[in-house]
Amino acid sequence: MERRSAKHGNSGDHWLDEACSGSLEGFGTRDIGFFELCAKFDSIEIWVDPRPNDQLVLVWLLDLLRPYKEITTKLSLVHTDDHVAHYAPESVAKWQLPAFKVTENHLVLASRAWQAYRAETPKPCFDLLMTDLAILPRLRPALIALLEELPDSVTGLGASEMDILDFVNDGRTDPRRVTEAWWMRDVFDENDARDALLELGAHSAPPVLLGDPAFDNDDRYFGRSEWKVTLTELGRSIFAREDDMWRHNRICRWWGGTELTNEKLWRWDRESRLLIEP
Repeated sequence: MERRSAKHGNSGDHWLDEACSGSLEGFGTRDIGFFELCAKFDSIEIWVDPRPNDQLVLVWLLDLLRPYKEITTKLSLVHTDDHVAHYAPESVAKWQLPAFKVTENHLVLASRAWQAYRAETPKPCFDLLMTDLAILPRLRPALIALLEELPDSVTGLGASEMDILDFVNDGRTDPRRVTEAWWMRDVFDENDARDALLELGAHSAPPVLLGDPAFDNDDRYFGRSEWKVTLTELGRSIFAREDDMWRHNRICRWWGGTELTNEKLWRWDRESRLLIEP
């Protein structure tokens, strides 16, 4: 987020590396720091998309800016109903959406939410659901969607992973079609969905088989026509909610700041919408 320096040597190291070439016309440099850029404006609108990851970015950004009163006093929030990048800039410029001035209450709630997501357990995020979150109107559904990605209380898989099994069970065998399951909830992006599918197939007792037994199953990658995705017996049992993924496999992954292991496995009860402690 700082002005570009020698430590920003690799592509993606600087916050503006992915910015469109014309988006900074008039500033004379693509090396400017984030806070330095903010200082150039009298007012700043933060346009916030509705997806869970967008809400995480929002609370992180407000928490980051909170100490800088000279910036936070300029801020307003604009809550969108869709992913703005799907539309041409000329179209978005015509949208008549209300802007809400950022107050100390926004900053306090954002800091609390960001610290909750970074906590060692999901409990602070779950506890947030019991409080008034109306000042950040998309935060509650975002937190619920994120909690649904915790291991299910019955199957052990998160909601998006179960969507992947659903797609395979429905007859999709092309991995590119299977990973389109991320569209169902919009919590994962395309890369997340690919990683999830590969992880599901890499367990010692996998719920999905990655590949066709007729060819070398170690030679697998997206785009290979021979690679087909099928449910194993365990996968069919999990999809039917008759078995638990982690009775047969080891888990070691992160959910926010929470490390999930077989010995410390936080779960989510989708029926009661309750957090289940290890």
